[in-house]
Amino acid sequence: MLVIGESIHIIAPRVRQAIDSRDKKVIQELAKSQVDAGAHLLDLNIGPQRRSGPEVMSWMVEIVQEVVDVPLSLDSLNPAAVEAGLKLCRRQALINSTDASPDRLRNFMPMAVNYKTDIIALTLSGSGLPTSAEARVQLATENILPAAAEYGVAVENIYFDPLVLTVNGNQDQTQASVEAVRFFKQMTDPPPKTTCGLSNVSNGAPKEIRPLINRVYVLMLMGAGLDSAIMDALDRETMEAIAMVQQRDTTTPLAQLYLSIFDCYAQGVPWQVEGLNTSTPQLQNIVKTIEMLENRTLYAHSYLRV
Repeated sequence: MLVIGESIHIIAPRVRQAIDSRDKKVIQELAKSQVDAGAHLLDLNIGPQRRSGPEVMSWMVEIVQEVVDVPLSLDSLNPAAVEAGLKLCRRQALINSTDASPDRLRNFMPMAVNYKTDIIALTLSGSGLPTSAEARVQLATENILPAAAEYGVAVENIYFDPLVLTVNGNQDQTQASVEAVRFFKQMTDPPPKTTCGLSNVSNGAPKEIRPLINRVYVLMLMGAGLDSAIMDALDRETMEAIAMVQQRDTTTPLAQLYLSIFDCYAQGVPWQVEGLNTSTPQLQNIVKTIEMLENRTLYAHSYLRV
């Protein structure tokens, strides 16, 4: 699975300050640390940046490419900013993102063709948030895929994003996003690629439990067919969990538990604890998180203490 590092994001005060003051050292340190931790791509999120977007994105691309040699995901609502960055990318880039709305499709799909890039397509429209896996698939098949065909974007160059929502307030949507990934991989031949903003699922949760929620959820999504995730590459435990599953590691109870999550979601069968060693608090917390993300128990900030 491709890891797209999320840490260069204007919402982070340190990054915003670095952009405002054009302090390249901060951005470059974040770029290098994520690649050193195993990120395959880096997301450069500069926000809308309506006036200075092209200049900011150009600066960002240039300074990041001074210190790392990985593909870049250019993340802005400003099409001019994205295009300015694309002109400077030395490797095949990723556009993050379009969605099912006509304006976004019209602005970004031709760019993907002109610059020979992949593009993330959120299953979201201006009419509101989708409330089921079927609604997400409908946006993909009735809006995004026809537009892609119209503009000449091949299906294999699209990363469909099922729109991961917060478990704190949208608990019923956690499994809908997982099922949407499963359906996306069955829509076409060849199938589209899939991605998500992984950390969205734990937004609003206490800081100390966010990595655990993210870690368990990404294994569910991977089992359903997730190809990549925009995520915290500096979260060592989540990176290790991904590696354990990809290597089919069964040498420890922790690895066996992780693999059981992946395998159940790959087979589309309910997850079961029977036969697994869950004797330690660490393993029990993972089990509680699985049950919470599967809506067997209600989410609360204190769910691990129940």
